[in-house]
Amino acid sequence: MTFSIVATDGTAWGVAVASKFLAVGAAVPAAAAGVGAIATQSHANLAYRPDGLRMLRDGRSAQDTLDALTAADELRAQRQAGFVDARGGAATYTGADCHDWAGGVAGAVDGCGYAIQGNIHTGPDVVEAMRRAWLATDSAAPLVRRLLLALAAGDEVGGDKRGRQSAAVLVVTPGGGYGGGNDVLVDLRVDDHLRPIPELVRLADLHDIYFGKPDPADAIRLEGAVAAEVRDRLARIGHPAAGTTSADLDKALADWAAVENYEERMLPGHIDAPVLDQLRLNS
Repeated sequence: MTFSIVATDGTAWGVAVASKFLAVGAAVPAAAAGVGAIATQSHANLAYRPDGLRMLRDGRSAQDTLDALTAADELRAQRQAGFVDARGGAATYTGADCHDWAGGVAGAVDGCGYAIQGNIHTGPDVVEAMRRAWLATDSAAPLVRRLLLALAAGDEVGGDKRGRQSAAVLVVTPGGGYGGGNDVLVDLRVDDHLRPIPELVRLADLHDIYFGKPDPADAIRLEGAVAAEVRDRLARIGHPAAGTTSADLDKALADWAAVENYEERMLPGHIDAPVLDQLRLNS
C-alpha cells in the first residue's frame, strides 16, 4: 500500500510518503517541532498520530512510544509505523499480518534518526533503496529535499506494486511556518496523480521560490544597473516606483512581491536572486 520515511536532522522533523491510496498525506504523516514525527500506515491507525505525539511530547522515546501504541492495539498485526523522537531516536514496526512484502529499517547517523517502512512491495528492494539514498544525502541539505530523494529512490525500484496515486511531505521546525506564525515549514500533498512523486518534487520547487528564506549574503543590492532594471521592469507590469529614491523602489518591489506571493523573500535595499529571475520572466 505505502512506503514512507520518517527522519530528523536535529533541527527539523519530517515525513515523506507515497501510496496507491487517495490522499495519503491526509492519513499517514504527523509531526511536531521539537517533539518528533510519525508515519502510520498499512491498515493505518490514525490515533497513533495524536497519541504518539502526546507520548513523545511527554519525553518518551520513539521505541517506547511505538511499543506502547502497538501493545494496546488489538489490530497491531495489521499495522505498520515509523517514529522519530526529539533526541534523534528512531523506531519502525511491521505487524505480522501486513500484506507482503512488508518491512522496515531504522537507524541513526550522528544522532539523527530515520525510520523507513513499506508494505505491498515485490520485496525489500524499495526499503533498501530508500535507506541507501537517505544515507547518501548531504546532511547539510534541507530535510525536505533529503526526504524527497529517499522517496524517489523507492519509487524508482518499484514503489507500491499496485501502482501510483498519491504522495506527501511534511516537515516542521521551530518558527518555520509562513511568516513565522507556526512550525510547519513544508506541508505539500499530491492527492491523485499518475506520477505523484515527480509532481510532489515540482511543488517543492515552487515552495522554494515562494516561501524560501533569502540569504542576505547572496542577495543582490538594488543599486546601479540592477536598480535601473528592476525599476523599469516593475513599471512595465504596472508597479511603477512613486519616486526616484531607493525607498520608493523598495516599496514598489514589495507591492509587486506581495501580489505575486514572494513577500517571504523580501530584503530592504536588495533583491533575492530567485525573485529577480521571476521578475524577468514576468516582465
